[in-house]
Amino acid sequence: MKKEIKTINAPQAIGTYSQAIATENLLFISGQIPLEPKTMELVDGVENQIRQTFLNIKNILKVEKLSFENVVKLTILLDDLDNFELVNKVMADLFKKPYPARAAYEVSKLPKNSLVEIETIAVKI
Repeated sequence: MKKEIKTINAPQAIGTYSQAIATENLLFISGQIPLEPKTMELVDGVENQIRQTFLNIKNILKVEKLSFENVVKLTILLDDLDNFELVNKVMADLFKKPYPARAAYEVSKLPKNSLVEIETIAVKI
């Protein structure tokens, strides 16, 4: 089973992809960037961009009645790896132990010139 997950409370897809795909046991959330869903505009500031990205992820998780506790893997893309400590700060506010597995990369450019993009995998328990 493969089901498309959509919500107006997260940015609409800006390409040939789904916001998320659910299977029987997993939810795969496409890379989210810090677009405000109503305006589809980037929020200002690095920390605000990180928080908005996680808010978008949270709103997609809600569609399947999931939360950050269900997240098992994050892939974080940053335009500057020096901002990784801010990611850790925000994650400490949002996640509880055991934290999800995670990878982080510095990349040369992200969609819409975002400073951050986060891909998420959650498990339905």
